[in-house]
Amino acid sequence: MTRRRLILAALIALLVAAYFLTGAHEVLTLENLQTEQDRFQAWLAADPLTVAGGFFLIYVVITAVSLPGATLLTLLGGALFGLGWGLLLISFASSLGATLAALIARTLAREPLERRFDTQLERINAGIEREGAFYLFTLRLIPLFPFFVINLVMGLTRMRLTTFYWVSQLGMLPGTAVYVNAGRELGNLESLAGILSPGLIGSFVLIGLFPWLARGLVAIGKRRQLARRFARPARFDQDIVVIGGGSAGLVASYIASAVKARVALVERDRLGGDCLNTGCVPSKALIRAARLTREIREAPRFGVTAGEPEVDFTAVMGHVHRAIREVEPHDSRERYEGLGVEVIEGDAVLEDPWRVRIREGDAERVITTRHVIIASGARPRVPPLPGLEAIEVLTSDNLWQLETLPERLVVLGAGPIGCELGQSFARLGSRVSLVEMGEQLLPREDRDVAGEVEARLDEEGVSVRLATRARRVLPDDHGGHVLEVEHSDEHGEAHLERLPFSHLLVAVGRQANVEGLGLEALGVETRGDGTLAVDDTLQSVLPNVWACGDVAGPYQLTHASAHQAWHATVNALFGELKRFRVSYRALPAVTFTDPEVARVGLNEREAQKQGVAVEVTRYALSELDRAIAEGNTRGFVKVLTVPGRDRLLGATIVGPGAGEMLAEFTLAMTHGIGLNKLLGTIHPYPTHSEAVKATAGVWKNAHKPERVLGWLSRYFAWRRGRGDETAGEAAAEAAVEPSAGQAAGQEADRATGKGGQ
Repeated sequence: MTRRRLILAALIALLVAAYFLTGAHEVLTLENLQTEQDRFQAWLAADPLTVAGGFFLIYVVITAVSLPGATLLTLLGGALFGLGWGLLLISFASSLGATLAALIARTLAREPLERRFDTQLERINAGIEREGAFYLFTLRLIPLFPFFVINLVMGLTRMRLTTFYWVSQLGMLPGTAVYVNAGRELGNLESLAGILSPGLIGSFVLIGLFPWLARGLVAIGKRRQLARRFARPARFDQDIVVIGGGSAGLVASYIASAVKARVALVERDRLGGDCLNTGCVPSKALIRAARLTREIREAPRFGVTAGEPEVDFTAVMGHVHRAIREVEPHDSRERYEGLGVEVIEGDAVLEDPWRVRIREGDAERVITTRHVIIASGARPRVPPLPGLEAIEVLTSDNLWQLETLPERLVVLGAGPIGCELGQSFARLGSRVSLVEMGEQLLPREDRDVAGEVEARLDEEGVSVRLATRARRVLPDDHGGHVLEVEHSDEHGEAHLERLPFSHLLVAVGRQANVEGLGLEALGVETRGDGTLAVDDTLQSVLPNVWACGDVAGPYQLTHASAHQAWHATVNALFGELKRFRVSYRALPAVTFTDPEVARVGLNEREAQKQGVAVEVTRYALSELDRAIAEGNTRGFVKVLTVPGRDRLLGATIVGPGAGEMLAEFTLAMTHGIGLNKLLGTIHPYPTHSEAVKATAGVWKNAHKPERVLGWLSRYFAWRRGRGDETAGEAAAEAAVEPSAGQAAGQEADRATGKGGQ
């Protein structure tokens, strides 16, 4: 740190210390003001320049050093100087102080931050240069964040200080006027009855309504700014144009048509998107066939001999494509046109925020629309691996055109897709190697969760290679190819290995389809992971362009896409009245391996990363009667709660039917139901869902009131020792009806022992 920075930091520290040590923060109160008001008014009348100048200077210093009290000073200024002079003094003092605060932050911290975060700040500064003034104006007009935070953060950017000053002066003026007027009314308050005065009530109503009114003004300003850049149509053909006919686009179209909006849905390939054609539906059909082969092989465990199953891979793929055809009508053109949606087959490009050019074969047309929802989905990511261009690479898109079962399959990537498909092909008879660069399978899950899946894959003959990096694809000596990989041993020494394969399946993630839509020319940016940059209402930088589904991220799941589609559509159609922010707090996710992995909310890995304190409760499925009866006891239920409380923060289930069991935890998290209420809910016996209640019982047992139980133990001992008539009658009744007592005891044993309490 330079000498100048040291001196400035020391001066600020001295001012902050003086502010608190002298008790200045305790002087600035309405009570003190009213006590000294007569003397102050006399002082103001005798020497107005000194008083006004002193107040101005104090306000500037407090704002510049970001000390608490600026809001109270604004109220006090209105009480002391009235609306006119108070507004004049405070408006200029606050803007000058804010500019000095930004300058201090810039002097102390911008240079070191730019050296360390050069790449990240470069994009931020580019955005500030393009629309920084308007962005700052909206922050000033709508107090979403404390003004001192805005001062400091904007000081770290490359916005010109002159721009910062005049935008702050204009943006803070309406809010300052509201608070100065409220202070003027408070200064006139002489008794508790004055609280009900129309002037004071009106001032506080203005404070409450101001953010809402300001938000409306900002929305109008954004639309006008947009209209200046582009020629806004006088009328529109559609209320919404949805680009992309996958899960997100279909749901968005359905919702818009349901509320009688005019909507056009543009899809260049097949309706249903990845979920229907290359994702959820075909993969689950394949998993079912593969699971059946496993069940046949394990049949002798249950006294049934069926022999080694014969797999007709052509018939298996026939089953897969039959499942697609049977689900297809749900996503068909006919269904959506019947709902009133105009379905267009073609490529869509945004000419401007209101005009979408659609190419249908050799013909083109332009549709005008009030809003555009981008739901263009994602595609498998193929890494730039040397030699990959020499082979036909399998992905989750083209896998379903296979006609013969791969003899040797190497799967690159051990996330949900890689694990599901790798296990399925191994069960059908392929020799499968699973290659993962990370230290565990399913990188987003806890280590013990991934360990359960890894153990099952190992049992089924899948060669799992963790902490292994793919280097290149090479031809072998037999006309085939090998994947050269690198891994380190326990001593940290790197070793190369060559894995022969007949087919290579790449499952290293998916990338958003953002190219060719005209978004870049309109200034709609992408994030570091390639998804479109939208806020938590799914609005882009253009106020009438929205995005949902895989193209928006962060969760590339069908039900997440539907969840987002509702928010994007409702916010687009009714956003001027009410906006809904997307919450992923209770978003469930299931990996359909065997055992299944299902999760909602936080897991231990995420809680630790976010610094969230949690209490972990675990229940082993080996204790569950239904699992024992079916001979499938692998897995567990793990819940995370607020320490000492039954409020759920997350739940993970590993085991058969985990995805079905998860629904109860998802419902509980969505509606604030705690473990105590889950424990008090009757569950049918014997079912897998009893594991949910049993887990709640484990938590309850760990939080039983030991002191109360101690008192009860002494109380019952005292009752047993009395031997009075009441105790004798109770004993007689128990002797008369032993079957009822025995039944109650057995039920209690079931609940407390096998039920987990």
